Amino acid sequence: MKALFAVAMALPGLALAGCSTTAGGPVQVTRFHLGAPMVTGTLAVEPAPGGSPASLEFKTYAAAVQTELMRYGYGAPAGNDAGQFLAVVGFTRTTEEDASARRSGLSLGLGGGGFTGGGRRGGGGGIGLGGGISFPIGKAKHHYMILTELSVQIKRRSDGSVIWEGRARTAAPETAAASQADAAAHKLASALFRDYPGVSGRTITVR
Repeated sequence: MKALFAVAMALPGLALAGCSTTAGGPVQVTRFHLGAPMVTGTLAVEPAPGGSPASLEFKTYAAAVQTELMRYGYGAPAGNDAGQFLAVVGFTRTTEEDASARRSGLSLGLGGGGFTGGGRRGGGGGIGLGGGISFPIGKAKHHYMILTELSVQIKRRSDGSVIWEGRARTAAPETAAASQADAAAHKLASALFRDYPGVSGRTITVR
C-alpha cells in the first residue's frame, strides 16, 4: 500500500488543457485505495504537514472536503470526539504565464528595399536595407493561469493507516471566477470524490 501511495505522489505533472478566458478547465483526478469496501464513520479534517488549521484558505478547502465526504456516509465528530477517521488535506495554488500570451498585433516593419548611388569616381556604389525587421508597438500583454491542486489522505484514527488517497488538479485564467479559492475548492473536492472511492490507480478527467 505504501508503494502505491509513493507512486501516486511521484506521478509527473498532468497537462490541463481546454481552459477558456471566462471559465476553468477540466479537473484531472488520480485515486488510490486498497480495493476493499469502505467502512465509514465520524471524520475530522486537519491540514497536511506545514499547513495552518487557522488559515481562511485551509478552512475553505477543509469544508469542501468534509461536505463531499458526508455524501458518502462520513459524519462530523461530536464535542471533543477526535473522530474514527482523519482526512489530511493539502492544497497548492501557483501562477503561471499562459503560453498564448502575446504582444499587441500592431507592428512596424522595415525591409525588402534598397538604393544605389552612382559617383563619378570609382564607379557605382550601393547601400541596401533588408531582412524584414519588425518592431512591435505597445507593451506585451501577459495572461496568467492559476493552477490549483487538492490532495487528501483518509486515515484510520486507531492505527494511522491510510485507506484512501487522492489528488485533483485544475487550471483557470486569473480573471475567471473559477480561479477563486472558494470556487476552486468546491470544484476540486467534487471531482476528487466523485463515485467514491473510485477506481484505484486510474487517472480520470472530470469536466
